[in-house]
Amino acid sequence: MICIQTPIGEHEVEKLQIGDQIEISGVIYCGRDAVLPKLVRLIESGDLNRVGVNVEGGVIFHTAVSPAGIGPTSSNKVEIEGSIPALSKAGVRIHIGKGALGSETVEELRKYHSVFAVTPPVSALFSDKIVSRRVAAFREEGMEALYQLEVRGFPAIIAIAHGKTIFGPRQRGG
Repeated sequence: MICIQTPIGEHEVEKLQIGDQIEISGVIYCGRDAVLPKLVRLIESGDLNRVGVNVEGGVIFHTAVSPAGIGPTSSNKVEIEGSIPALSKAGVRIHIGKGALGSETVEELRKYHSVFAVTPPVSALFSDKIVSRRVAAFREEGMEALYQLEVRGFPAIIAIAHGKTIFGPRQRGG
């Protein structure tokens, strides 16, 4: 088990390999289809600091946050997968979700020194790992708002790293 503390440096990501089991502690952001494109637009316009979100060395978990808990959503949805390159370029080091990503996204992850980790949908386990939570941005999206969680021992498995993937070939959107 590899223990990772956020924020994460590029050198830490370079050591991660497919199949590595990791536990993340520190701040992670949670967002999915409604919020991640908005976050990308803020990055592209240079307004990310306006909402008080810092993704440099960060982790984004593809999920909504509800009173019932959290669990991964499919990362290959157009809005989510389409956000991965810009978020990686902005400094996100680990994206967590489920499902295969396209070969273009695998290459963008490699290019920007980021990885993709998968985790099974076990909401009860994840809820036990949350120390605190707050809406970081886009409150109007309700449980799909961008949440900031503080976690301890949040488990995941590296599925894409350094241009290699555990998934078979797939093109974006396919």
